Amino acid sequence: MEQVKRESEMKMEEQSDQLEKLKRELAAKAGELAHAQEALSRTAQSGSELSSRLDTLNAEKDALSGAMRQREAELLAAQSLVREKEEALSQEQQRSSEEKGELQGRLAEKESQEQGLRQRLLDEQFAVLRGAAAEAEAILQDAVSKLDDPLHLRCTSSPDYLVSRAQAALDTVSALEKGHTQYLTSSEDASALVAALTRFSHLAADTIVNGGATSHLAPTDPADRLIDTCREFGARALELMGQLQDRTVLPRAQPSLMRQPLQGILQLGQDLKPKSLDVRQEELGAMVDKEMAATSAAIEDAVRRIEDMMNQARHESSGVKLEVNERILNSCTDLMKAIRLLVMTSTSLQKEIVESGRGAATQQEFYAKNSRWTEGLISASKAVGWGATQLVESADKVVLHTGKYEELIVCSHEIAASTAQLVAASKVKADKHSPHLSRLQECSRTVNERAANVVASTKSGQEQIEDRDTMDFSGLSLIKLKKQEMETQVSSFMPQLPGPLLGQC
Repeated sequence: MEQVKRESEMKMEEQSDQLEKLKRELAAKAGELAHAQEALSRTAQSGSELSSRLDTLNAEKDALSGAMRQREAELLAAQSLVREKEEALSQEQQRSSEEKGELQGRLAEKESQEQGLRQRLLDEQFAVLRGAAAEAEAILQDAVSKLDDPLHLRCTSSPDYLVSRAQAALDTVSALEKGHTQYLTSSEDASALVAALTRFSHLAADTIVNGGATSHLAPTDPADRLIDTCREFGARALELMGQLQDRTVLPRAQPSLMRQPLQGILQLGQDLKPKSLDVRQEELGAMVDKEMAATSAAIEDAVRRIEDMMNQARHESSGVKLEVNERILNSCTDLMKAIRLLVMTSTSLQKEIVESGRGAATQQEFYAKNSRWTEGLISASKAVGWGATQLVESADKVVLHTGKYEELIVCSHEIAASTAQLVAASKVKADKHSPHLSRLQECSRTVNERAANVVASTKSGQEQIEDRDTMDFSGLSLIKLKKQEMETQVSSFMPQLPGPLLGQC
């Protein structure tokens, strides 16, 4: 029993041990189960997180797949655009190449046209220069011919005026040299040379004509030297004009060669000018009054002589000749009266100038202080008196049929130029607002009008006499010869009258 009990106890103990063991195992299993449940819970949570992450990744995958498809589409579009651009670029390069070839052709054509136009411009500029040089040559040739023209022998000029013309011509030589150099540098523009040439030719011709006119009142030796120097200057100037008309010779032209003869004319003019040492300065004032009085006396004498000629003509002529003589002498009388009024007005202006400018000095001291101006007045006054005398002598010869009508025309121009010289000398120091100056200028215009009337009446009278003579049929062949001779003389003389140079005689 005890054995059974012990066996039972042992079995119970064994069963208790087993139960304990089972309990431990159960507890262990329960712990494992708890761990398993905990792991399962964590796994479930991780699964949920993974599932969420997987969804996110799937969404990102879908987005990336869409973006990739979009990028592929864009890439395809870009590749297509690149191909199109490459094709367009190829076409543009081909078109550019064609346009380049066309433009190069047009450029070559334009260059050829430009070369042609440039050559045309060069030819036109040279043609302008050649025309200006030819015109200048004609002007100079006309001036040189005046040195041997008998009709020019009565023309006179003052050394002062010759010096002013020669100096002005000398000043243009530098411009002529500069224009020549510029034209050689750039033949496309001849304007500077043409302008200088035009001014030089007129002043050079002016100098030559006035050089000859000045020599007519100069002593023999200085007059011969002056004429020779004028001829030399004219020859050099004409040679230069010829060179400027020849393209092959033009680069070798030397405008500077004009200086030496011009300086010679200038020096001769200076030598012929009245010297202040010839008259004591204190006597200059008295000489002005003396010369103005002598001029007035010469004019008064001229008026009286014309009246005497008028009376003589009325007794010794009739018909057309009397009508012509009266018209010419009346116009000469009107001219003399106008000159007399001009001289009187000039005298009043001179007195005004002296009174306003001398201050505390005496009249003689003022004239001495302004000796060059005083000498100009004396020279101009002498020229007016001499011109009045020559006009009367020419008119007397015309009335007596011993002189030429052309001589009277030249004398009228001459005396008009002399009075213009007197006006210029008088107004040098005058106040521009002076009433005497205004009257003097008005008198000067009247003198010019009266001188023109003398020319007009002389020409019309000459025509009347010639027309009357042609009505005499008794000696027709002789008349024809005489008329042809007169027409030849007139035709050779008349073109010279309106020229700009004759007015300075």
